[in-house]
Amino acid sequence: MSSLEKINYKNFIIPIVIGLVIWLLSPIKPAGLSMAAWHMFAIFIATIVALITKPLPIGSIALIGFTLTVLTGTVPMATAITGFGNSSIWLIALAFFLSRGFIKTGLGRRIALIFVRTFGRKTLGLAYSIVGVDLILAPATPSNTARGGGIVHPIVKSISHALGSDPENHTEGKVGSFLAFTQYQANVVTSAMFLTAEAGNPIAYALALKAGIHLSWFIWFLGALAPGLVALILAPLVIYKLYPPQIKETPGAKDWAQKELETQGKISTAEKIMLGTFLLALVLWIAGSFIGMDATTVGFIAIAILLLTGVLTWKDILDEGGAWNTFFWFSVLVMMAGQLNELGFISWLSTDVSKVLHGLPWFAVLVIVLLAYFYIHYMFASETAHTTALYSAALALTLAGGVPPMLAALMIGYFGNLLGSTTHYASGPAPVVFGSGFVKQNDWWRLCFILGLMYIIIFLTIGTGWMKIIGIW
Repeated sequence: MSSLEKINYKNFIIPIVIGLVIWLLSPIKPAGLSMAAWHMFAIFIATIVALITKPLPIGSIALIGFTLTVLTGTVPMATAITGFGNSSIWLIALAFFLSRGFIKTGLGRRIALIFVRTFGRKTLGLAYSIVGVDLILAPATPSNTARGGGIVHPIVKSISHALGSDPENHTEGKVGSFLAFTQYQANVVTSAMFLTAEAGNPIAYALALKAGIHLSWFIWFLGALAPGLVALILAPLVIYKLYPPQIKETPGAKDWAQKELETQGKISTAEKIMLGTFLLALVLWIAGSFIGMDATTVGFIAIAILLLTGVLTWKDILDEGGAWNTFFWFSVLVMMAGQLNELGFISWLSTDVSKVLHGLPWFAVLVIVLLAYFYIHYMFASETAHTTALYSAALALTLAGGVPPMLAALMIGYFGNLLGSTTHYASGPAPVVFGSGFVKQNDWWRLCFILGLMYIIIFLTIGTGWMKIIGIW
């Protein structure tokens, strides 16, 4: 006879109280907001707070939030359910499946051993090698989810497993937590450095062009070069200090890795198919923007090949619980965040901010707008959606405040990626890395807050100074 699962009902109190207070304040809501927008805000904030207090697993909380959204009539079911058809979210799930192929075939372990053999003397060296991989791939990979979730993270997981660091065995602190979080932060910075490194960047380019500001690929890269490199150098060091791995040095790692490679033997047929499929996906992801192929389509092609060749089975797909869990809760949060924009809450908020900025020095205007642009991302579950919703408004505010146009356009574009250092649902790669279980939620939010502050300071000081020196503004 089964017993009831234990639920921490006390942890529901704070999100329920906050949600109800906001909901009941609807009679005195701002005149420019619809009732649906205000109610969506109340449910969204209550859901986010519940993710922090954690009375239930994240998927359960998302389901309850989804149910309330529909049950209260805030969003019709036909609209709410469309969140599960988001192509970026499917790409996240496909990245999980691709990762399983790396582990099942042993290819991931082989790659990990090669990495350990080459960079394995110190854990910090491994971290910088991962940063280098992301930096090299970034300019040619227009999906940061494909790059971070589908290419780099499987390697990080394999390295961690090879070094005996696995969340399932409660050994993630050995090395996996440090490497996984460093990998994510590298993705945040490299996405900001190249116009072609993240899907939202071309949107920023197009919106800036509408405002009469022409941002070329080279100007985007040149402006981000100095602050980006400084951030990439400092991030692993800061994480190493604040979130240190238990294993800091690996004496004899090269010899050990070589012996393990010899024991593993020659590359198997399954590994060859996995490698070929991976390389095909990589080429198609890089070429996708030129041949008109969506990154999610590439993901489906890769998984289809692995199923057709027997590298993966349908049972492997069904057993990938992390993929389906992430797919569900991320779909719900993306839907909620999207509805905040559709119902007019975000546009109302940006309009109200402009009244506060009148008469301030232009640099103060830039700082205030960028800080607001950054921290409002706690209400978003997609960088692309954030850019689409707020880039034009933020640019208009800065230009009205006298900020040099090119500086304003670039900085808002960069911050549209740096704000990935906020939550575990901040961008496509975030739920992939978080979902692997290496980093606990409270550690994720705490460390992201610190790293986010560091990026803000670097780009506002070194970034603006560097762009002045090279004549961008």
